[in-house]
Amino acid sequence: MHVVHSGNNGRKLLIYWAAGVLAYMVAVFQRQSVGVTGIEAAARFGVGATALSTLAMLQLLVYAAMQIPVGVLVDRLGSKRMLLVGAAVMALGQLLFAFSTSLLPAAAGRVLVGCGDAMTFISVIRVVNVWFPPRRNPLIVQLTSIIGQLGAVGAAVPLISSLHAYGWTPTFLWAAGLAVVALAVVAAALRDRRPERAPAASGVRAAWAEPGTRLGMWTHAATQSSAAAFTMLWGYPFLVQGHGLSPNTAGVLLSALTLLGMACGPLLGYLAGRFPLRRSRMVLTIIAITAGAWTLVLLWPGGHAPLWTLGLLTVALATNGPGAVIGFDYARTFNPAERIGVATGIVNGGGFAATMCLIALLGIIMDLQGDFRWAFAVQYPIWLLGAVQVIRYRARARRAALRTPAVPATAPA
Repeated sequence: MHVVHSGNNGRKLLIYWAAGVLAYMVAVFQRQSVGVTGIEAAARFGVGATALSTLAMLQLLVYAAMQIPVGVLVDRLGSKRMLLVGAAVMALGQLLFAFSTSLLPAAAGRVLVGCGDAMTFISVIRVVNVWFPPRRNPLIVQLTSIIGQLGAVGAAVPLISSLHAYGWTPTFLWAAGLAVVALAVVAAALRDRRPERAPAASGVRAAWAEPGTRLGMWTHAATQSSAAAFTMLWGYPFLVQGHGLSPNTAGVLLSALTLLGMACGPLLGYLAGRFPLRRSRMVLTIIAITAGAWTLVLLWPGGHAPLWTLGLLTVALATNGPGAVIGFDYARTFNPAERIGVATGIVNGGGFAATMCLIALLGIIMDLQGDFRWAFAVQYPIWLLGAVQVIRYRARARRAALRTPAVPATAPA
């Protein structure tokens, strides 16, 4: 299923990949666009912080809920069609959002953005899986994830500057225009590759029954949730209100987390490709490092940890995103090409479900206790369960690989 590439073939593959990465970068931009416009959105829709949080969470809930259905469709229809549909749906969502003056149509717009966003990453991962050789796959997937995050950078300063200079409707109209540009690039530059066999009707059941898929899902859930909850919602108040840092210092730490994660991704991708039998050890090491850094910060006497410990926490959290991407490598390794999409959807959905559960639990405990230390302690059961399940499904995946000639004996981590 994978192409040996050289010369013109290699250039074509880079063009296909670049088109997919551009579509993913635009999707990340659309996903983050509501999060950086809080003040303007509250004024436009006449709502408070709780309603705005609900708007953002609704978009994420739709994204998570769509992962498995989208995975099935990607396997049946191919990556190119799904990327085109996803870009069109996001453009419609941003168009509706641009003209919304109340919460209900704005929520409908964010639902459409969440749907289109959900169609994008899985489709791009499938492009990598079907066109690139297995040994390069982990590194290419890490690079895809890293480059895609540049969309979040574009959703910050440029979007805010446009809001102040041109206003709400023109800003979100050009945001919708970006989705149209992504649609045009994918239509012109991406060539799809259909599976050699049509996906079976029981693809979801077969992917879920595969221990390697669930190994990937628990990998994603255990490694992504802490850093994602920290960067998406709770990191800034934890640093400023919980530890007395200035807003600028907190911003530097959050920016450093993103940049360190971008630096860490290629290294982990290279190691996962070079040492496939050691992937689960990398995952368990990341869980242990993250838990250890949080323990140091949360148990610091007096409750106000010094800046150097918060810096160590930032470094530890920077490994989480790249560690979560290893979960997609498990989906690729243990599933045939005709069900890569649905397996990737299961892995991605599990990670986002864990993240949303953690965000919700943090909010509930903060309302009840008002203490960041008690709130963030809720992560320990998630790490423990994740580590136990990684070890459990690692053993099952190894046994399954030995029984199944189609799966390489080197597949398990």
